[in-house]
Amino acid sequence: MSGKVRIPALVAVLALLLLPLAGATSAAAASGPRVKLSKSQAGTGGSITVSGSGWRPHALLMMLICGQATPARGVIGGTNSCVNADGRAVTTDAKGIFSKKLPVSEPPVPCPCVVHVATVTGASASADTVFQVAGHAVEPLPAESSAGRLSVLSDTRLDGSSGLLTWFGAPASRTLVFTVGNAGSSPVKNPVFQVGTSHGVFAPQWDDQQFSGTIAPGGKAEIRLPVELSAGAHGDYSVSMKYGGRVLAEEPWGVGRPWGVTLFWILLCVVVPAAVFRIGMAVVDRLRPRKAARSMGPPRHRALHMSAQVTQRIPKFGKPADSQEAAAPTTSTLPWFTPDSDPGTAAGRLSAPHDDSPTSPTTPTRKGLT
Repeated sequence: MSGKVRIPALVAVLALLLLPLAGATSAAAASGPRVKLSKSQAGTGGSITVSGSGWRPHALLMMLICGQATPARGVIGGTNSCVNADGRAVTTDAKGIFSKKLPVSEPPVPCPCVVHVATVTGASASADTVFQVAGHAVEPLPAESSAGRLSVLSDTRLDGSSGLLTWFGAPASRTLVFTVGNAGSSPVKNPVFQVGTSHGVFAPQWDDQQFSGTIAPGGKAEIRLPVELSAGAHGDYSVSMKYGGRVLAEEPWGVGRPWGVTLFWILLCVVVPAAVFRIGMAVVDRLRPRKAARSMGPPRHRALHMSAQVTQRIPKFGKPADSQEAAAPTTSTLPWFTPDSDPGTAAGRLSAPHDDSPTSPTTPTRKGLT
């Protein structure tokens, strides 16, 4: 009997212990991005303090005062209904909390107005709180259409990849793919979506793209919308999709740097100076021979002719003497010299010729000696 009593007691104790944890978990799940204002009403020229909690840590947020908006329906006209010039950016701390002053200005459309706070980068999140601009016109909101209402049923993704041309600066392109469902009571024919790309803290540039088809009530369809960046774009981008004035999806997109363009400029800086140098050297080579010909004096063909004559007169070594003598021109004997009296025939005779006959008076005779 005691064992049966202990079991319910243990269950009761465990329930008491787990009840606070369950309450904290449900509170954390219910908690989301929240915004509070120091004043619910202020005039133009004043300022209010906007504080928030439950946001992503270290998230960049944008605060705007928007007209024709309520927390239930959101900003109907999008950011075109807000005071974009007087908006303020703020970054949350490590706990997702922020606090900053916001100047009060009249929105371009009548109130009801809200202070709209939304993330700039990363996962999409927003929060609105009621605010009244003193002295500004107030008009009822346009009636909500009972037509079909589209909602995103699946996570968005970017299909596609960069090619070789993108590496050389061609525009990067992707396809934004998501599935929507019609939660209304009437079909939606040819819905028009707005696709925008943003870089850093800049606002998206929206582009209208129409889906060709009809989405029946309770039906769903896969939407594929092309997205393209400008040529040479690189860095961290964010692709957003908006329908009916509300942002329904947001997807990050990292684009690599086009290194091919950098390589092209490096090669251009090397090739162009080299080409200019080659052209300059070609011009110098064309002008240099003409100047040299003017400074040398006689033409080149005359110099070649003279060198040919000198070469013919120089005896050729390595041949027999007979051939050299045969090749040498024969000189004719002078007519007033006989072969015997030719001065050139008496080898080794250096003095003048004289008579060596026995009858010479200077030559002693044998008779005289006797």
